[in-house]
Amino acid sequence: MVPAIGDQSQAPCPGTKIIHTTTFNPFGEINMPRSVLQYLPIASLAASLLFIAAGPATAHEKPTTHRTSAQAIEHVMKAQFDKPEAPLTVVPVTIEGDYAIAGWIQKDRGGRALLKAEGGKWTIRVCAGDGLLRVSTLEMAGVSGPIAKRLAEKVAAAEKRLPVDQVKKFSLFEGVLKIEAGSQHGNGHSHGSGQRH
Repeated sequence: MVPAIGDQSQAPCPGTKIIHTTTFNPFGEINMPRSVLQYLPIASLAASLLFIAAGPATAHEKPTTHRTSAQAIEHVMKAQFDKPEAPLTVVPVTIEGDYAIAGWIQKDRGGRALLKAEGGKWTIRVCAGDGLLRVSTLEMAGVSGPIAKRLAEKVAAAEKRLPVDQVKKFSLFEGVLKIEAGSQHGNGHSHGSGQRH
């Protein structure tokens, strides 16, 4: 007797099902009515689905790593600048290697921050406006030429997906403010021409 499709009572091991398969008769014709056992352990199926859902990873960065880093960058910036009366919005976060540029808006002002990952932590290195879109500014901040070029291109592409009014706010930060390692920046410190986060 051929077990019914989906019947687990006659499956040789738990987690397997009988599914319908295609067979061929001696004349090369397709016979559809027959069912056979095909073993599909549920764990293997789940692993396959997870692999498909994750998608291919790029040579530079895995999507999950990018997502985690972007969240860490947002957390660093909000920890320094977010206030109940002036919430900080951090978007987009663009990452290339150990460097990132994050756009930020607070009330009617905005700008961009260059961050660097060191020892598993992100720190703010430079605050600026449109200056952080230029490769030359990034190189002066210590970013190598090839990474600076890719980062600037990625930022431009990410910002094209945002509303024009939001991107205009990133340009409101005047000048370039370099943040020394270990120095505190924020919570009352002025930016450029008397600007504050």
